[in-house]
Amino acid sequence: MMQSLWCCIRKIDLEARSLQPNVKAVLLAKLREYKSDLNNLKSEHKRLASANSNQAARDDLLESGMADAMSVSANQRGRLMMSTERLNESSDRIKESRRTMLETEELGVSILQDLHQQRQSLLHANDMVFLLLKVPYRLHLLTGKFEGKDERKRLMRKGGRKNK
Repeated sequence: MMQSLWCCIRKIDLEARSLQPNVKAVLLAKLREYKSDLNNLKSEHKRLASANSNQAARDDLLESGMADAMSVSANQRGRLMMSTERLNESSDRIKESRRTMLETEELGVSILQDLHQQRQSLLHANDMVFLLLKVPYRLHLLTGKFEGKDERKRLMRKGGRKNK
């Protein structure tokens, strides 16, 4: 469009130069005003086109930046949700392990108590055997006789080995 305007101005300029001097001066003065106006319009057009291209470039950058920010945000949100899920699963496993540990500890305490009772029973039985073995020996001392002397020796040897 600007080129067509410049083309028209050149044609007017050529025609104005061929006219009589008094008309020619007025037309050339008007033509200079038109050229000046056209140059001003041309600079204004360049400035607006530049601003529009800058604005368009800025908008493109912002849109792509927003799209990038949204995709990064969605990506971060997804990673955060996966991390939270893994953390919850780990917490559940820790709770389950703790529960199992407490049950195992309780069972161990129960077994140790049973073993202690069995040990006490065995020690008591051992003491009773020795007491019973000593009774015939003491009777022998009292009466001077002991029947089943070999049996007593055998039981004493067995009882002596258990104590060791």
